[in-house]
Amino acid sequence: MPAPHPSSPPLYSFEHQDEVFARAFSILQEAIAQRAFPAASIAITHRGRLIALKALGRLTYESRSGEFAPGGKDEIASGAPSFSRSLREGGAFDVRSTTPPAGAPSFASFAKGGSGAVTPTTLFDLASLTKVVATTPMAMLLYERGLDLDAPVSALLPEFLHDAEKDLRRHNVTLRMLLAHSSGLSAYEKLFLKSHTRAELLQAAFATPLAANPATRADYSDIGFIILGIALERLADESLDRFCQREIFAPLGMTNTTFNPPTAIRAQIPPTADERECGKEECGAEECGAGAPAREMPAPQPPSSGSQQEVRSTFRNRIIQGEVQDENTSILNGVAAHAGLFSTAEDIAKFAHAMLNSGRPILRPDTVALFTRRESAPPATSRALGWDTPSAPSQSGKYFAPTSFGHLGYTGTSLWIDPVRQLSITLLTNRTWPDCSNQIIKQVRPKFHDAVIEALK
Repeated sequence: MPAPHPSSPPLYSFEHQDEVFARAFSILQEAIAQRAFPAASIAITHRGRLIALKALGRLTYESRSGEFAPGGKDEIASGAPSFSRSLREGGAFDVRSTTPPAGAPSFASFAKGGSGAVTPTTLFDLASLTKVVATTPMAMLLYERGLDLDAPVSALLPEFLHDAEKDLRRHNVTLRMLLAHSSGLSAYEKLFLKSHTRAELLQAAFATPLAANPATRADYSDIGFIILGIALERLADESLDRFCQREIFAPLGMTNTTFNPPTAIRAQIPPTADERECGKEECGAEECGAGAPAREMPAPQPPSSGSQQEVRSTFRNRIIQGEVQDENTSILNGVAAHAGLFSTAEDIAKFAHAMLNSGRPILRPDTVALFTRRESAPPATSRALGWDTPSAPSQSGKYFAPTSFGHLGYTGTSLWIDPVRQLSITLLTNRTWPDCSNQIIKQVRPKFHDAVIEALK
C-alpha cells in the first residue's frame, strides 16, 4: 500500500490492533480495574496511518454494594454523535449555582449500577491539551502572519502592567515567555474563588504578581496561558473558539472538537468531578507530575514528599459532566486558552498527523520546527513553545526520541508525538472522577507508551 500524501488525513488501518497492542491495551484494562480511571480512549498513528482506535471502560466505575455510581445503563447512551457549528453556540450559566444548567445531569438521574460504555466517538474534557491543540496552533498561525514572539505582553495588553511602578519586571515579559512558561508568573491561582464574572477573573489574572524574574526559570503556568489567550484574541480580533474552529479544527476534519459541548450530548461525556459536599479527601495534583500546582482547596494534612495535596472541590456543588472541569475556565464561560476544549481520540490523532507532516495543511514546516524545539533558556528547561519535551523520568516513557514533543492534561489526557518514529499516541481518560485522589495514572502512562513502542518494534 502506498504511503499517504503528507497533507491528506491518516489512512485507517487498525484491523489487527487487538493482536498487535494486546499488552498495551491490557495495561489500560488493568488500570480501569484498579480504578485509575473509569474510561479511556486511545488513538495511535504511525507513518501516516491510524493503526489503533480503541475505547475501554465506562463513563463511571461499575458500582459496588452501597456505593454511589452515576449514570444508569438506561440513562446514558454510549458514544457521542458528530455535531455542527450551529449547535455549539450556547449561553453562559451561573457556575456557582447548585441547580445544574440545562443539559447537566440531575442527581436524580444517577441510577444504581454501572454507566454506559464509552466508544471511539465519546468526547473527553481535554483539560490542558487545550494549550497545544488550540492555543499554541493559534499562536503558530498568527506568528506566520507577523506576530513577534519577543514583543512585550504589554504591547497587546496594557492591562498587564498592573502595578508596574512597583514591579518593573512586568515590562520585560514577552509572548515567547508565556508560551515557554518562563514569564515568572505563578503556576496556579484559585481566581474563581473571588471572581464572579469573566471580566473579574481576567482582571485578577492581569494583576497576578510575578513569582520570579522573567526568563530565569520555567514554572508551568495556567495564569500565563490565560493572559496569552487574551493577547492572541486581541491580535486576531476574534475569540479563541471561533478562530480555532475556522482555522484549525475545520481544515483538519476535527468535527467532534469544541468548547462547550451542546447540552444534548453532555450526558454521553465521561464526568470528571463530583463537586457536591462530601467531606474532605486528600488528593495530589497530577498534570505535570510531582510538584504540579494544587488545583483545589488546601488539604488539612501537610503535603507528602514529592507532591502537593488537595481535597475535592465543591465550587459548583454538582456533578461535572459535559462542562469543563477547570474552575477558572468555568468562570470564563467555558472558553479559555489553558483549558476548556472537548474532543475525541480520533480527532486528536488527526491533529497529531498534521503535526507529524510538518504542519500541513494548516502550518508551515519551519513554524512547526520552531515551536516544537526545546527552548535554550531558562537553563535545564524541558519546555518548547507551548509544548513540552521528554525529560527523565517522563510520562512519555523511555523510548520517545529527544526531539519528541507532547503535553498532559489534568483530567488524565495526554498526547505525545515522535517525529523520528513518525508516531503519535493519544490517551484520553477521566482520571479525576469522582475526585483527583487517585494517582495511578502516573505509572500507567509511561507503561502504556512503552508497550505501544515495544509492540511496533
